[in-house]
Amino acid sequence: MATPAMQLSVSRTKYAVAPILMQVLLGMLYSWSVFRVPLAKAYGWSNVQTNAPFSYSILALVAGTLLGGLWQDRVGPRLVASVGGVLICLGWLLSALFGHTGVTVHLFGVNSGISIGPATVLILTYGCIVGLGTGFGYVAPIATLVKWFPDKRGMMVGLAVMGIGVSPLIFAPFIEFLIGKDPARYASTIPSTFMVIAFICLIGVVGAAQFCKAPPAGWKPAGWEPSTRSAASGEQRGPGAMLATWQFYVLWVVYLLGASVGLTAISQVAPLLAVTIPKADLLISVAAWVGVVAVFNGVGRLAWGSVSDKLGRVRTMLVMGLCAAIACGAVVRGATNVWQLVAGLSLGVFAFGGYLALMPSVTADYYGPKHVGANYGLVFTAFGVSGFFVPPYFAGIVDKAKAAGNIAAGYNQVYLILAGMALVAAVLVLALRPPREPAAI
Repeated sequence: MATPAMQLSVSRTKYAVAPILMQVLLGMLYSWSVFRVPLAKAYGWSNVQTNAPFSYSILALVAGTLLGGLWQDRVGPRLVASVGGVLICLGWLLSALFGHTGVTVHLFGVNSGISIGPATVLILTYGCIVGLGTGFGYVAPIATLVKWFPDKRGMMVGLAVMGIGVSPLIFAPFIEFLIGKDPARYASTIPSTFMVIAFICLIGVVGAAQFCKAPPAGWKPAGWEPSTRSAASGEQRGPGAMLATWQFYVLWVVYLLGASVGLTAISQVAPLLAVTIPKADLLISVAAWVGVVAVFNGVGRLAWGSVSDKLGRVRTMLVMGLCAAIACGAVVRGATNVWQLVAGLSLGVFAFGGYLALMPSVTADYYGPKHVGANYGLVFTAFGVSGFFVPPYFAGIVDKAKAAGNIAAGYNQVYLILAGMALVAAVLVLALRPPREPAAI
C-alpha cells in the first residue's frame, strides 16, 4: 500500500507543469526588443525612448518579486500569481489603449492641462504594471517548486527559469507576425498586438496560477531526508534572520557580479557582432545569432541547476564563475572570427543562466523553504541593481570608444572588466557555507 508521502510524491507532478508553463508566458516581458524598431518607425522615437520601458520593467520586476514573495509567504502562491496575471493583462491592455495617444489628466472632470506622452505612458503601463505583475508571477512558481521538490531543487527551478529564458524564441516570432512588416500599419498593429498579449496572459497566467499551491506542513518526498547541514533539516529563517547572516551579503554580491556578465553580454550580442564581423562573414543573420545565444541562456538554467543537485551549489557556482571569466576572455581578444565571438558570448550567458537557477535553491538550502518567497525576493534585488545600472554603464564605455574612433577597444575594455568581475564572484563563492547559528524567525 502506498504511503501518504508516496501518493503526494506522484501527485506533485501537476504542481510542476503549470508553474513552468507560467514562466514561459512571463518571459514575454523579455520580447520587448521586438517592439523597439516598429515603435521608432511609427512614432519617430529615439533609442532611449524605446528602451526606457524595458529598463523600468526590470526595476518593477524586482519590486514585484520582493513584494510578492513577502505576500505569498502569508497567503500562499495561488493568490499572488493570480493577481500577477491580472496586473500583466491590465498593463498590456492600458498600453494598447493609451500607448500611442498619451493621456490628458482630468481632475474632478476638468482638464488639468497635464498631459502624459505616449512614451511615458508605456513606461507606466508596460514598464511598471507589467513588470510588477511579472514579479508577482515569477516568485510564486519558484516558491511552489522549491517546496514540492526539495530533492530536486536545482533541476526544477532550472526548468522554471529556463521557461523564461526560451520564451522569446517562442513569442518573438509570434509578436513579429502580429505587428507585420508594413511601417504604414505599425500605428494600428502595435496596439492590437498589445491587446492580444493581454488576453493570452490573462488566460494563461491566471489559469496556471490555480496550480500554484504549497504542500502540507511537514510534507517531504517519500524516502528523502534533508541534509543535516541544510536549513531544510528543521531551521526556518525569515528575512530579518537572513539579513543578520554574512552569507546573505556574499550571495548578493555574487549574484550581482554573475548577473552583470550575463546581462551585459545579452544586451550586446547584436551590436557587437554587427560592429566586429563583416556582414559577408556572419554566415547567418545577426538576429539568428541572437537566437543561438538565447538557447544557451535557456539551457544553462536547466543544466547548471541539475548539476548542482549532484555536485553541490558552491562547487557549481565556482565552475560557473570560471566559465564566465573564460568566456569574457574569448571576447577580450578582439577576434574578428564569428565562431570565437559567438562561442564566448554563448558560454557567458550559459554561465549566467546558472545564477538564475541556483540562487533560489541556495536561498532555500541556507534559510529553509518556509520563507523562500520573501528571502529570495531580497536576494533577487541584486539582479535588479545589475540590470538597471551595469549594462548602461558599459554602454557608455563603448559610446566613448566609438566617439574616439576605436569601438573595438571599448568592447575589449568592457569584457576585460567583466572577466575580473567573474573571477571575483568565483573567489567569493569559496567562502560560502550554510549558516550554523540558530536565528529567530
